[in-house]
Amino acid sequence: MANGWKLDRAERDTLLRDHPPRYAEVLADHVTLDVRKNEPPHEVKAAIVGRTDDDKGVEAMVVTIDGTVDRPDGSTFHITWSLGEGRRAKESNEVLKERGWKELDHPVPITLTPATL
Repeated sequence: MANGWKLDRAERDTLLRDHPPRYAEVLADHVTLDVRKNEPPHEVKAAIVGRTDDDKGVEAMVVTIDGTVDRPDGSTFHITWSLGEGRRAKESNEVLKERGWKELDHPVPITLTPATL
């Protein structure tokens, strides 16, 4: 179990239209805060501010949570956007660490709801 925030379902449809997924398996579901805890975190202000893609099947959107992209565990807040065949969502962390990310032209505010994931 983990805790984090679920992406608003109505916003998800608009975001996927505006930022079409590159790979066949579309996730675009949540932002993880901590993989060791199962209680929901507090409400936050959030925005998509960047994107990463390893060109091999992992695409993720970088998210600010209350103004920061830095997760307490040293990784980067993100939404795994889409995956190619055989790839797993947790690989987004490695892609962000190895390749970094490109900033979007402007932040895209999003609604996140505290959740146990």
